[in-house]
Amino acid sequence: METLQFKVANMKCQGCVANVRNGLVTVAGVNNVDVDLGRAEVTVQGDHLDRQQITAKLAQLGYPEKA
Repeated sequence: METLQFKVANMKCQGCVANVRNGLVTVAGVNNVDVDLGRAEVTVQGDHLDRQQITAKLAQLGYPEKA
């Protein structure tokens, strides 16, 4: 199992956390999504994860990855 971490923008509330979780579980290979609202971090676990695909989904959801 792989683990990827992302720092994201625009997360302000528990609704944002739910949006990120619900959106990322639809990405192929994603088995678990952990969101830390205070740190604006998202940790994704799964098999054969595609970082670019996850980053694109985060941006689509309105939470782009911070550089």
